[in-house]
Amino acid sequence: MDIKRIMELLPHRYPFLLIDRVIDVEPGERLVAIKNVTINEPFFTGHFPQKPVMPGVLIAEALAQATGLLAMDTADVAGAGIYYLVGLDKTRFKRPVVPGDQLQLEVSILKRRRGIWTFTGRATVDGELCASAEVMCTARDDL
Repeated sequence: MDIKRIMELLPHRYPFLLIDRVIDVEPGERLVAIKNVTINEPFFTGHFPQKPVMPGVLIAEALAQATGLLAMDTADVAGAGIYYLVGLDKTRFKRPVVPGDQLQLEVSILKRRRGIWTFTGRATVDGELCASAEVMCTARDDL
């Protein structure tokens, strides 16, 4: 899935679109995406200027965007609403993400109940775990 298709599915735009490419997807199962982290990211000017680190909340947001892509691809409901983040559980950050890193985002569906999707997510750089979380989202078209 290239950036054009990602932008058809996700409502996010610069500077908040945090997925550059989907490299693998198994609808109903899992999705693997990448985010190329560059020094040109606007958040690096303030977080932190002397030692730039990608904010953990943005890593969590990137995982959430990946779950939205997987949910839309699985349910074939592109354009039927927006997938909203409704919860994060068991969120852990293990190592900083810095300019030059390629963040790999892997999300898998755990369950789907009453319109709430629950996923497990892992963010890695060069195979090393940076962050993990359980991510919950739901599609809404009335907000």
